[in-house]
Amino acid sequence: MASKAAYVTLLTSISYLAGVLVLNQSLRRVKSRYRLVVMVTPSLPDSARKILYKQRIGVIEVETLRPPEGTHKLHTHDARFADTWTKLRGFGLVQFERIVLLDSDMIVLKNMDELMNTDLRGHDHIGAVHVCACNPRAFKHYPLDWRPANCAYSTVCTPNGMPPAAHQNSPRPYSQLNSGTVVLNPSKELFAGIKHFLATHPRVSEWAFPDQDLLSEYFKGKWHPIPWSYNAFRSHRNVHPAMWSEDKIHCLHYIYADKPWQSRITPAKSDKGFDAMDRWWWDRFDALGERMKKDDPEGWILVLSSVDTHKKCGQPGQR
Repeated sequence: MASKAAYVTLLTSISYLAGVLVLNQSLRRVKSRYRLVVMVTPSLPDSARKILYKQRIGVIEVETLRPPEGTHKLHTHDARFADTWTKLRGFGLVQFERIVLLDSDMIVLKNMDELMNTDLRGHDHIGAVHVCACNPRAFKHYPLDWRPANCAYSTVCTPNGMPPAAHQNSPRPYSQLNSGTVVLNPSKELFAGIKHFLATHPRVSEWAFPDQDLLSEYFKGKWHPIPWSYNAFRSHRNVHPAMWSEDKIHCLHYIYADKPWQSRITPAKSDKGFDAMDRWWWDRFDALGERMKKDDPEGWILVLSSVDTHKKCGQPGQR
């Protein structure tokens, strides 16, 4: 199975190169049997590709994927998510029987290779965690029904708990997923259906979170919740403390606030606990550096140019 399955992420610019390399470093640390494969777009410089090759990371060239011109516009605050539509190309990687699609602002803390064998109950089904609909930063451009009372995680009282199954009378966020970790079986038919959906669905203009809203809608009734620990938002620590347990985390997602590589010094106004989680990322970055200084010193210089090891970041953002 190891040759027929992979962890997959997307890289479109040098700004997220350090994130991808540390994600790979974290998979090595937990001794995963499966390699990381990176989908790269034409916008990524060849210098970054060379680093991926030297780190023995699989590279697959893909074209950018977006809705038809004029059908979707992101809020100014979220303009950086324009490239995330391209993550959907993972559904077309038919050289694999199973992939686990990961965002590049994540680290793996515990081996989670079991996701490669998780029963999805159908070849055209997916696995993912729920969204957190609490909107702790109270962003006005977020959906109006995103509030703690409607968050599926508000019902979870223990680290081993799962949100209740969504039904007709459940709050809408109960049926929404977060696309940081998505377990799927690629196929030509599935990807063709998703592309058609993106090109023709009448509500594309309403989606606040590009690929995530599409997946929630397209796989309605066909996405199966997996435990929060496979896509643990660092915000869970403070927003859902009854559920949070560091020992349970398989994969940590650095949403809510600046990415760790934007500053080695966590901003003073960051949420409680973010400083410790940032150190987890930098610990793996430093281990990566020790290896690259020997194996690829020129590449390491480029990686260092994409991170800020001293400066404090600005005010926390989200996702």
